[in-house]
Amino acid sequence: MRVLLVALLLMVAMAGTLVVLSRSPRRQIFALAAYGVVLACLFEALQAPDVALSEIVVGAAITPALLLVTLAALGMDRRRR
Repeated sequence: MRVLLVALLLMVAMAGTLVVLSRSPRRQIFALAAYGVVLACLFEALQAPDVALSEIVVGAAITPALLLVTLAALGMDRRRR
């Protein structure tokens, strides 16, 4: 169990670093979604299934979807000008 937690913590650190170091907004959004999934796996390993489900819904699905819609709307606004 301890090895699993260390591996998940390293994956969370790598995913968070990937979010910060990405230059493209679209890649940042997908990295943010992956970060939410990895974080949900960590919460599940820490025996917090309710927090894990909330993280999947909010951190891996709704927030990235809203950011993609916003990015698309901004792109459409730039084309009109």
